[in-house]
Amino acid sequence: MLKSMKSMVDRLSPTLPMVAIGAVTLLLVVVGVGARHSAPRAQQAAAASPASAPAEGGNAPEGTYREIDWQALLPKGWDPLAPFRGMRLQRMQDGDPRAQEALFKAREYWKTAPTEPGMDGARVRIPGYVVSLDAEGDQLREFLLVPYFGACIHVPPPPSNQIIHVLASRPLPGLRTMDPVWVSGVLRVERAETMMGDAGYAMHDARLERYQER
Repeated sequence: MLKSMKSMVDRLSPTLPMVAIGAVTLLLVVVGVGARHSAPRAQQAAAASPASAPAEGGNAPEGTYREIDWQALLPKGWDPLAPFRGMRLQRMQDGDPRAQEALFKAREYWKTAPTEPGMDGARVRIPGYVVSLDAEGDQLREFLLVPYFGACIHVPPPPSNQIIHVLASRPLPGLRTMDPVWVSGVLRVERAETMMGDAGYAMHDARLERYQER
C-alpha cells in the first residue's frame, strides 16, 4: 500500500508547477509524464507495493475491488511519446514554432489514444486527482480522474486512456478539484468528450474515498 502523499505523487507522476509556462517547457513536462507512463512494469514494481501492482487478467470477486495503477490502462505496444520522435526539445526555445506544432500534434494524438479492452467490466480501485465537471464541495458528483496533479488545469490533458470519467454514487463532503481520492467501481471502456479533456474510460455509480496515509 501507499505510505504517504509523497509516495502517491511519486507513483503517479512528478508534481507539476501551477504557473504559466512556455511551449518547450510544457513539452518537456509532457514528455516526462509520458515517459513515466510508458515505463516497463518491472521498473515500476519498486514504486508500488504488491497490493497496488496491476494484476494480469481475471477480475476481483463480487463485492471486492482489484487495486490497479494507471499503467494497467495502457494497451501493450502503444507509445504515448510517438509525436516527439526525432525531436530535440532541449535545444529549442519557448516560442519555437516547431514546439507549438509538436504540442498540437501530441494533444490530437492523445485525444484518440487506444484503451485496453481487457479492462472493460473490471471491478477496480484506483487513486488519482479530481477535475470537477459540475460543482465543488458537497455537490461534486461528476468529474475526471487523472493520474497527476495539474492535469487538465495547468497543463494539457493526459492521453484519453489515462482519464476516467467518474459519476459518483454519492458526493464526498468538501471535495474539490485536484483533491486526491480513491475511486472504486466497475470500469468501462467508454469515451467521453468534456470541456476539461477527453476520457477513454468511465466509472458509473462509483464509490469515493479520500486518499489517506496508510
